[in-house]
Amino acid sequence: MTQYTCDVAVIGAGISGMIAAIRSAQGGRKVLVFERTADERYICNSRLTGGIWHCAQTDIQSDPDKLVDVIMTVTGGNARPDLARAIASDGIRVVRWMQQTGIRFIRGPYDYQSFVLSPPTLTPQIRQWEGRGGDVMLRTFEGKLKELGGSLNRGHRALRLISNNGTVSGFSGEAADGKPFEVLATHTVIADGGFQANQDLINGPITAAAERVFQRNARTGYGDGMQMAVAAGAAVTDLRGFYGHVLSRDAFTNDKLWPYAWLDFVVAAGMAVQSDGRRFDDEGKGGVHMANAIAGLADPLNTFVIADQRIWDERGTYNFIAPNPRLPDWGGTLHRADSLAELAQKAGIAADALVAEVDRYNQAVAAKSLGSLTPARSTHKFDAYPIAQAPFYAFPACAGITYTMGGISIDDHCRVLGKDGNPLPGLLAVGCATGGLEGGDVKGYVGGLVKSSVTGLRAGEEILGVLGAAQA
Repeated sequence: MTQYTCDVAVIGAGISGMIAAIRSAQGGRKVLVFERTADERYICNSRLTGGIWHCAQTDIQSDPDKLVDVIMTVTGGNARPDLARAIASDGIRVVRWMQQTGIRFIRGPYDYQSFVLSPPTLTPQIRQWEGRGGDVMLRTFEGKLKELGGSLNRGHRALRLISNNGTVSGFSGEAADGKPFEVLATHTVIADGGFQANQDLINGPITAAAERVFQRNARTGYGDGMQMAVAAGAAVTDLRGFYGHVLSRDAFTNDKLWPYAWLDFVVAAGMAVQSDGRRFDDEGKGGVHMANAIAGLADPLNTFVIADQRIWDERGTYNFIAPNPRLPDWGGTLHRADSLAELAQKAGIAADALVAEVDRYNQAVAAKSLGSLTPARSTHKFDAYPIAQAPFYAFPACAGITYTMGGISIDDHCRVLGKDGNPLPGLLAVGCATGGLEGGDVKGYVGGLVKSSVTGLRAGEEILGVLGAAQA
């Protein structure tokens, strides 16, 4: 068995793991990173990212008190206050730290997008991420880690934590060649992302039909770290909820249709129905909420987004990489008709029920009584448009999952918490392997990049606070 020894062992080489590793190495500590995938440019969500730093779609340069309020509002008060404060306080600090390590940013097209990875990755369909955004970031990080004396070991899957008298002192696993290895470390950092690609784990908290939810991600987040942590006595947060978008159902067979173009703003202005012609959730809560609602259906692929010409022209063209005209241009199914009855026939929706549902909806829009609908329709985030201007549109839709919001329970120092609420000595967790910020009954989206980068930085600083900087 191959054995490694170090001060800090990091499981996972995405953004959170690499930041935790570099920050620890900056204190002179011996740091080893272990990445499950063996490829030189290992695929992970960090490499495919669009690269926008924000805090709940608010500029990270905003006053921290304002950002805390925003986080608590969008999460329905479910976020741990200490984690909300950490993200709000350190979002801009971690970007400045990244700039010092050689990461470059540009401004995005919207007010809250003050920091976007450069060169930008606006549409990473197929392999357009190479040489851009997250790819450049991870390669820059690896170079910095090597400069500081650390190393990244590819093709090493962690399987079990090593625990002695309640203190975690490393982990064991299997290399790509099938040979076992063991890592002995003073501190172990779990940074292997969410559990979105593990159908067994998402069945239950996310969906009852995992194979019918589209993997809008790198398909490498299996939740190994979370399962190892639980086996070692760690607590987990509420595992419900994921960040994702409403996509064309054709994404399952057409790679051009993911990770973009979203139908989020179309559904937020119009409605979503099943083949029975009835609405099933509150479209006004936006695309992330609706993606979760679709995933929660008995059949997540029995969903259609309904719109009219005005919605398609105004909301279908909103935001970068909008679905109008890209979705049909890229081969996505779009049913169009001059009447709702004809539209229903083309799409395979119960015609009488759809016509009646749209009529009830339009009357509620006109009377400003959307709360009386079943289910109620909110307008505090997105206006409801009448569906009245022919031609009418139906888009077969699906839920696209990017990362899971729940995970290992941590405090604001990224220390893994046991079931008794106390930290497990020697064990930290960062990024999307953790929970407590997002998820639960309110699927409020704060931001995967700001969460991952801030927790990575804080973990490295927590380790140095315990160990101190190594003597020269």
